[in-house]
Amino acid sequence: MNILLTGGTGYIGSHAAVSLIQEGHNVVLLDNLINSDENILKALNKITKSEVSFIHGDIADQELICNILKSNQIDTVIHFAGLKSVAESVKNPIRYFKNNVLGTISLLDSMEKAGVNNLVFSGSATVYGNPMYLPIDESHSLDANNPYGRTKQQIEEILQSIASSNPSWKIVTLRYFNPIGAHPSGLIGENISGMPNNIMPLICKVALKQLDQLNVYGNDYETKDGTGVRDYIDIMDLIDGHISALKFIHSPKIKAMKELDGDVENYHTFNLGTGHGYSVLELIHAFEEVSGMKISYKFEDRRPGDIAENYAKIEKANKILKWNSKRTLHDMCSTSWKFISYMNPK
Repeated sequence: MNILLTGGTGYIGSHAAVSLIQEGHNVVLLDNLINSDENILKALNKITKSEVSFIHGDIADQELICNILKSNQIDTVIHFAGLKSVAESVKNPIRYFKNNVLGTISLLDSMEKAGVNNLVFSGSATVYGNPMYLPIDESHSLDANNPYGRTKQQIEEILQSIASSNPSWKIVTLRYFNPIGAHPSGLIGENISGMPNNIMPLICKVALKQLDQLNVYGNDYETKDGTGVRDYIDIMDLIDGHISALKFIHSPKIKAMKELDGDVENYHTFNLGTGHGYSVLELIHAFEEVSGMKISYKFEDRRPGDIAENYAKIEKANKILKWNSKRTLHDMCSTSWKFISYMNPK
């Protein structure tokens, strides 16, 4: 297949590029490099033993997108591009709605003009908001409680409307829970400049002594050890889910699944998680075990809007995509440490 990856040099996009190329697909990476670095292409070339095709550009540039789709005979787009910080979205919601929602509309318009109607969308479990029950399945109501989550929810509504109006479209939305970890080579991973918002890069900064300690927000939740519980999924398991979704979208089965959770016949949503949660302290202790480093932490008050537990029900992806997570919490911590050690040699 000929596949366009928007946001292709980002954390998830770069790992997807490696696996797709190794699967034998022709892959074109598009990125505006707002939250990534073109230097990652050297690592991608090294891992894949090939020259990765990269175009510096934005999904809002319709002329560019149409040219890419036509000149590369793209048949499927995997749409990763988007701003993703919850905290930043609260401070600057206009930027998030403009970039994520309007950017996606522009991309979809370009795809329609170019006659490319196969899309895998990088969704998020933030669309569920505060869980009404656990584990969260795809039928759970959508009630995102921050601007970032609402951009993802609005995009889902747009995608479902497009699929309902035009049967030539085939769309899958993958709702991620909490991806962490890195490629087993250690050459690519979650490399964030400045102060990260995600927990694994923060743990790594403490391990490297770039931060004195990790702030753990809340130790009085009704959980196994009082700290928040989240569904951490290994980045490579997440990418395996995309490859399974890609196969599904190009199979006759996609139009035989209308009865599933009320999906229209050419639009489907799937959770990608492990199906169980790990606490913040469990994550810290697992990282300490694999790295041999002591992670200092301090308990702080709960943050407004934080919830005690959040983890996925993944039976739908198991059954329909024939996908399951395989890697352990220790695997996730081990590859994260390998990558961050490679990026910060002694």
